Amino acid sequence: MKQTQLRILLPILFLFLISCSEKDDAAAIRALIKKGAELAEDHDVSGILELTTEDVVALPGRHDRREIKRIIWAAFMHYGKLNVLYPKPSIDFSDTENSASCRIYLLIVKKEQTLPDLKELYNDPKRWLEEVGENADLYQINLQLLKKNETWLVRKAHLEGFKGMGFGE
Repeated sequence: MKQTQLRILLPILFLFLISCSEKDDAAAIRALIKKGAELAEDHDVSGILELTTEDVVALPGRHDRREIKRIIWAAFMHYGKLNVLYPKPSIDFSDTENSASCRIYLLIVKKEQTLPDLKELYNDPKRWLEEVGENADLYQINLQLLKKNETWLVRKAHLEGFKGMGFGE
């Protein structure tokens, strides 16, 4: 009888641990994204690059770390003081350990620009996109992430601008 109970409880315990681990990892990835947005608002290029792997690649164009730094710096010069806004990112964990993908709808606005209150729409990306409309520069960024030494890092970033009817390069 005890062995039967153990056979039932072990798979349940295993599933519970996996579920908790994914929730913790999702929270860590969302914290990474939040940190990246804060660093962008502070114009901290080096800090942003610390959130990436050494072999990070940005698409389209297959930009390496050095080129990414130049592109980010140029964006900061274009916008000046800025705000980075986004709804809750979607995260998918791969079958292999230590990797995930994430899609973020991202709004970059000059600091002085006024927008509707978007905080209440954080958990509803579709309504968030509808509310944002034509107020600023809207992007979709798809991230490939890698977990190294218990820390999630961006390995690949694919940025697409909004083209009126959807996203495209």
